[in-house]
Amino acid sequence: MRVVFFGTPEFAVPSLRALVAAGFEIPLVVSRSDQPAGRHMELTTPPVVEVARQLGLATVQPEKLGVDEFYQPFRTLRPDVAAVVAFGRLITPRVLDVPRLGFVNVHPSLLPRHRGPTPIESAILAGDAETGVTTMLLDEGFDTGPLLMRRVVPIGPRDRTASLEPRLADLGAELLVETLRALEAGTVTAEPQDDALATVSSKLERKLGRIDWTLPAAELDRRCRAFDPFPGLFANFRGARLKVHDIEVGEPVAGDEAPGTVLTVSPAGIAVRSGEGTVAVLCELQREGKRRLPADAFILGERVARGERFT
Repeated sequence: MRVVFFGTPEFAVPSLRALVAAGFEIPLVVSRSDQPAGRHMELTTPPVVEVARQLGLATVQPEKLGVDEFYQPFRTLRPDVAAVVAFGRLITPRVLDVPRLGFVNVHPSLLPRHRGPTPIESAILAGDAETGVTTMLLDEGFDTGPLLMRRVVPIGPRDRTASLEPRLADLGAELLVETLRALEAGTVTAEPQDDALATVSSKLERKLGRIDWTLPAAELDRRCRAFDPFPGLFANFRGARLKVHDIEVGEPVAGDEAPGTVLTVSPAGIAVRSGEGTVAVLCELQREGKRRLPADAFILGERVARGERFT
């Protein structure tokens, strides 16, 4: 079975490795172009391209897919199927029609829930008890194609995007191999999505990381876990920016303090008044330009006092 692989970030790497290990013929790996990154904005090669080269696979990084410069060589390969994992770009209808079995996409949610670019973060933000991976056939929409297979993963109470993403990447790799084998054998049937159940995730922006202390503690906890590693959470304290890496929901405390007010200080954390009368406990913090500290070390160094405010 000839499989052309489309993928870009680290999330897609386990799927590429799994296809190679399973013995699929991969005549080409397609990825996004090198992107500027870091303080000096140096061009960085996508992880999928680096791994593909290590595996001795041919790679291309086209600016556009629908143009003849990509389309004609792609069609000449006569792939049986194309596998898409976090490619980061819509596939044009002209290209979609090339593989005889279509384009199989691995999506890290239980579609049709959490379509869009941030399904892992959105599942945590929504307080979902579970998420998973789904394989689907691509159509001209955005995560709207018919479903093939799925696997469910529970979301633990302390799971973060950073911990959930690699688990889903590995599971997605296993499911992709299983799906392609089932397609080849004709033992899987694509089923249309129920659009009435669909939700759509949005792209994350850096400004979402500013803490709104009027939100309930449970919401702040979910945001802290969902926004790790990007965009993270931050607040102002004593006139300077402060990153907050870990928040837990504290025991309720009666009072009418303004949101963001420090209620108590202990080795367990800094208890802060949050929305709807709740208490958010800050457990790990970081001054800008300094290293991350557990709450007890931060309290000792900063001499945080009751009544101070985070804004």
